[in-house]
Amino acid sequence: MKQLFLTMLLLLAAGTRPALADNLTVGGQKRSYNVYAPKNLGENRPLLIFCHGYNQDANWMQNSEFKNDKVSMEAVCDTAKFVVVFPNGIDKAWDTSGDRDINFIKAIIDKMVTQHKIDRSRVYLGGFSMGGMLTYHAMNKIPDLIAAFCPVSGYPMGGATANAKTRAIPILHTHGTGDETCGFSGVQPALNVWIKHNGCPTTAKTVKNYNGLGLATRHTWGPGNDGVEVVLLELAGKGHWVSKEDKCYTGAEIWKFCKKYSLNMTKPHVSITSPKAGLSYTSLGASGMATFPDITMTATADDSNGQVVKVDFYDGSTLVGTATKSPYKVTLTGLKSGKHTLKAVATDNDGETSTATTELTLTGSTTMALSSTFTEANSVPAGWTTYDSDEKRVGYANGFGQGCRILEMTGSKKDFRYGLYVRNKNGKHNAGYAKYGLTGTDATLSLAPGHYVMKYKIYNWNRPEFAPVTVAIENRAGTKSLATQEYTPTVNIGNTASNSFNSVVQQSFEFDITDQGDYAVAVYAADSEWSDFIIGQLSLTYQGAATGIQTVAAEPSTSTNQDVTYDLQGRRVADKRPGLYIRNGKKLLVK
Repeated sequence: MKQLFLTMLLLLAAGTRPALADNLTVGGQKRSYNVYAPKNLGENRPLLIFCHGYNQDANWMQNSEFKNDKVSMEAVCDTAKFVVVFPNGIDKAWDTSGDRDINFIKAIIDKMVTQHKIDRSRVYLGGFSMGGMLTYHAMNKIPDLIAAFCPVSGYPMGGATANAKTRAIPILHTHGTGDETCGFSGVQPALNVWIKHNGCPTTAKTVKNYNGLGLATRHTWGPGNDGVEVVLLELAGKGHWVSKEDKCYTGAEIWKFCKKYSLNMTKPHVSITSPKAGLSYTSLGASGMATFPDITMTATADDSNGQVVKVDFYDGSTLVGTATKSPYKVTLTGLKSGKHTLKAVATDNDGETSTATTELTLTGSTTMALSSTFTEANSVPAGWTTYDSDEKRVGYANGFGQGCRILEMTGSKKDFRYGLYVRNKNGKHNAGYAKYGLTGTDATLSLAPGHYVMKYKIYNWNRPEFAPVTVAIENRAGTKSLATQEYTPTVNIGNTASNSFNSVVQQSFEFDITDQGDYAVAVYAADSEWSDFIIGQLSLTYQGAATGIQTVAAEPSTSTNQDVTYDLQGRRVADKRPGLYIRNGKKLLVK
């Protein structure tokens, strides 16, 4: 007790105050926390709430994880004049899916406002490990109470979601690449959800050797709507920890990021509502004949303490138009291939500005590898829609542990590493599919008139008797098939990602397009319960002028007596022109 008293005297003499343990009652339960408020704090100062990891507590977080020999969280607070609270979870854990600990955080905010006259518009939330998971949970539950979020070494293990409909969310995520508890590979999928929600550019600005620390790399996506950023501070080789490096001290980095944000902005609010973030438009045809449509760029803008005078619209650094009243919009014409960074800058009557950006990718080519975006397990890639007769998923989306999704193959011999798995649960007609380019997705596929070849490798996942699939070209609404081909896989992977499989012969599907327009590529599972397939490779190539051969849908055959003939490209033929054909599943050579 005497030693504690002497320590407190020394702290007071140095102009600081010790952290205090306190408690409050929430939902009938007594909850505790540590709070540190600098001396001479003043009024209307910020608040940071930082939550410990699983099987830890507030004391551990404050005294072990946030201190080194030279710097501490208290020192950061003393300089910047803000309050920090380290809460205690029940049984050293957090409720990362319900309201119990969300209500605890809300109660802490209320008490700090009363006790220290905290500025409600500058409350920030972070957490380590399971506390980081709680931080992501709070992004959806209380986005209007927290100005910025700072998870460290933690993210939702079941996949992130972004349901904060009222505002864009600033995020600083810190993570070591050697983390053995919350693997680094899960960080980017979690951030991608919020990058898209915030309307941020999908390409990051990257700074290596950040702050002169060789192991630190800072990735910044932004500015998005209302100028917010999503930032990843990557620490090479570091494990499940809070960085206490002098050049990259977690507490200091959190404050440096958070201090830029407030819920009570005096600057105007601006958001780009169209085109959606990450939208891509691909036009296939002969070289030099790619056509891109005019695109209307729209934004919403308002000002809490005045009025918006104008919104300027930019394509890169080029001013393309100005709108002085709502609806704020401009039409982009004559667009060329490439990635376009579109920007809306709102100016209010005080001359203050706010910026929102988004990216649009236009590609003109003769070929497209639709499976090139199969790079992330447990996701549905951008531009793709899947359906299994029960659930429709529209990409980009991630965090799926079952159902239609990308699977990562790990066998020693394999034709592909990532494949798109699709199933038909109830066996009804066309009730299991994967489609690229449907209306409502982030991708548009435009085809010029001409002859096309689709090349693919498709496998069954868990159908040792082999279930056929149907590949098709459809209108963009997905309501009409314009050309189809049925194919029965010759390899069943065996329901286990670690199995070996290889040597599948690439298939070709040829068809003609007669009218320039937007189309969708579709692959259907068979009309039987739990039929399935995996797309390992899928590409589309323009080959020149139309051949004049009409491609029609192949009618399903349920009888071995049905006399229907198709050629090897899946075209139904009524005559016996020379060639190799398929009749009732058997090869037939006609001379």
